Amino acid sequence: MTLRNAAAFRRALHSVHPIPNEPPPPLPRLPEPRSSASLLNGCTSLRALKPLHASVLRLHPDDLFLSATLASRYALLGSSRHALSVLSSAPPPPPSASDPFLWNILLRAFADAGAPEHTLAVYRRMRDPSGGGARPDRFTFPPVLKACGHLRDLQTGAKVHRDTVEFGYCYDVFVGNSLIAMYGKGGALETARRVFDEMSERNVVTWTAMIGASAQNGHTEEALSLFHSMLDGRVRPNRATFLNVMPCVFKAEEADDLYKLIGRQGLDSDMFVQNAMVGMYSRCGKIEFARHLFDRILEKDLASWSSMIEGYARADMFDEALKLFRKMKLAGILLDHVILLGIIRACSNSLLASLQHAQFIHGFVVRNLLDQNLMVQTALIDLYVKRGSLRNARRIFDQMQQKNLVSWSTMVSGYGMHGRGEDALKLFICMKGSVKPDHIVFVSVLSACSHAGLIDEGWQCFNSMVAEFGIVPRAEHYACMVDLLGRAGQLKEAREFIERMPIKPDSSVWGSLLGACRIHPNAEIAELAAKSLFELEPENSGRYILLSNIYTSLGKIEEAHRIRALMRRRGVRKIAGYTIIEVKNKVYKFFVGDRMNPQSHLIYKELERLMDRIRMIGYVPNTNFALHDVEEETKEKSLYVHSEKLAIVFGLLNSGPGCVIQIRKNLRVCGDCHTATKFISKITGREIVVRDSHRFHHFSDGVCSCGDYW
Repeated sequence: MTLRNAAAFRRALHSVHPIPNEPPPPLPRLPEPRSSASLLNGCTSLRALKPLHASVLRLHPDDLFLSATLASRYALLGSSRHALSVLSSAPPPPPSASDPFLWNILLRAFADAGAPEHTLAVYRRMRDPSGGGARPDRFTFPPVLKACGHLRDLQTGAKVHRDTVEFGYCYDVFVGNSLIAMYGKGGALETARRVFDEMSERNVVTWTAMIGASAQNGHTEEALSLFHSMLDGRVRPNRATFLNVMPCVFKAEEADDLYKLIGRQGLDSDMFVQNAMVGMYSRCGKIEFARHLFDRILEKDLASWSSMIEGYARADMFDEALKLFRKMKLAGILLDHVILLGIIRACSNSLLASLQHAQFIHGFVVRNLLDQNLMVQTALIDLYVKRGSLRNARRIFDQMQQKNLVSWSTMVSGYGMHGRGEDALKLFICMKGSVKPDHIVFVSVLSACSHAGLIDEGWQCFNSMVAEFGIVPRAEHYACMVDLLGRAGQLKEAREFIERMPIKPDSSVWGSLLGACRIHPNAEIAELAAKSLFELEPENSGRYILLSNIYTSLGKIEEAHRIRALMRRRGVRKIAGYTIIEVKNKVYKFFVGDRMNPQSHLIYKELERLMDRIRMIGYVPNTNFALHDVEEETKEKSLYVHSEKLAIVFGLLNSGPGCVIQIRKNLRVCGDCHTATKFISKITGREIVVRDSHRFHHFSDGVCSCGDYW
């Protein structure tokens, strides 16, 4: 290999293949680039590159420089498959190559080709004394650390970090930037911050890497704080900085400030930045301005459409989301599983999305031949579970050719949400024969046992966590056990269980205990739980209201008034409850005492008749769930106009005999409405499905699937 070869590739490597957002310092240049390398680097398309590929390899089959140049060019033009193929057949550096330059060529080329495993294999061979034992330099570490970050391989990353210390490059700014990015991707945010704090020299990439690491690990406030510190230090942000910080913005005022700064930097016409701004404003609730930005994008790519569609879905504007979805298809944009996953997950988490929306999206997935994608299949299972159709969810689950831990967990959780604890347990037992359960699966199965009253089975699952699988219980597992004991009326045992916990109980644990006191009123234990909750969650209105209702059910009216007064003094506001029902592809929302519906006159007339009928067969209003400080008769009348009852009556009036009534409430279903709905299902012969903030209730012939165990 000649000096001219080295010179050509050094120039090509520097000019064509900087690592995204992290260009290393330029390699030393030698005169006179070789003509073959120049020809390769001059190719701007795969069509032009492929004929040269054949010619160059025919003339110089053993030239490492040209092989790496060719591979790097393929990677730059978007064909990592061809790049990897070239590199796999490239000659290795000779055993005598103690100069790291040859090794760095391969490392960078494999990194550019998106082959992290190969990058690490080359590095191990480079460090092996029998394979050459080359001493790494400052150009060696960035591609190797990039590979560790891509693989989330912190163990190897830590070894490479030690190598940077051994060879004196740990304080090099480019190496430091790569370390921050690697630790951030691996979830080791504290270590990334330690590297950042120890760096004596920082550039815009350093700040961007640390902001990105914080954002990736959910520390959005820290990311924003770093961004402001960066600005205070007069470091000018670049495109990558904005792309990392925008996902951390959730307030409209902050979004506006960032938008102005992006404009001053001249990046407001950059398509990647525009896509991110659409997502940012959608999250901040400014959906109209997000659409304005979307319409301004001249050449929309898949990410552009995805950002706007997910924005609509997140804002519960599903009609607009589906219209744009269809428009995107007409525009000839090729769909992938990523955009479908975003839409499916947004639909799953929305209260307004209906079963019809789920079926439309499912049909679209099938038509686009993405129904065999494991992540899409799992997301569809979750979607159908949350839309109330266990049958469709189980059908997809049974048709899956492969199942991973998330697939099993989603289906187990689905059975638990619908009160089918025994089915959840059966599936959990089957799952253990295929995959090892993790802590998330145990939350699902313990919750299922709790909602179904399966005490012995719940204890067996909880004890097996450590004994069989070596999983240390977390706060959420303890909360499930408290819930299991509390729902069964074992309040004393639940309190003692909390006292024996090896970790400090959090709000989920105390919340489970307080919730149990709603079912089995106990003022002493309720006060114990509430005291801790008021300290941990002083602004959670549901805790105050629940304690007040428990006092009322025990006849402690003064104590109930005292809790309501405490809420007012602390400025805690009750979340307005509402119920949604979809009829003939149109969504209707009801609040308590709502008279905005065009059919209000008919609704109230039918409601009065219906309440008289169910009283005749045994319904007794539970005034504990009514307004306070009013007469008993007024309390009963206030119960009649709860949003759940209004929505159910509207559904009865606007659907044919035998049709299932499906409603969704944003809070926990009212106890009186739960009782009334059982009677309504009996006298009307209708199945009524209620999804509240905790679970599903299936009412049929006077019985609820929860067995009144909720």
